[in-house]
Amino acid sequence: MNNKIPPPLVTLFFGCCIYFSKNFFLAINIQALSLLSYVLFLLGFGILIMAARSFKEHNTTINPIKIETASSLVVSGIFNYSRNPMYLGMVLILLGLSLKFNLIGGLIFTALFIIFITNFQIKPEEKVMLKIFGEEFVNYKDKVRRWL
Repeated sequence: MNNKIPPPLVTLFFGCCIYFSKNFFLAINIQALSLLSYVLFLLGFGILIMAARSFKEHNTTINPIKIETASSLVVSGIFNYSRNPMYLGMVLILLGLSLKFNLIGGLIFTALFIIFITNFQIKPEEKVMLKIFGEEFVNYKDKVRRWL
């Protein structure tokens, strides 16, 4: 794979963009949004942890930069609902930050994160997974959506 930027760093970058651009967008402060932000943030971390545990249980790499070292295709647990639960968790974390600090700008930056991670991380990963796991990956891909 050509991408050498770890997705957690990409998430951190977009999270910083959300937070530090808050003065450029209309402030929307609704108490319910603040509460929902914590829920999304915690849900995102929970999904990340569940996905990481699944990788560990299957003794395969969690490192998306070295996806070619994957030893098994994880299709159980949280992977029954999303082919990319770790990236889904990152999106939920960004949405949580958006609701807390910068609703309008956050939604824009979260959408840009989704576009970036899909094109520069997920699609290249899928090509590698197809080479490694062939028909098994095709069957999985046909059953489970990319995001949700």
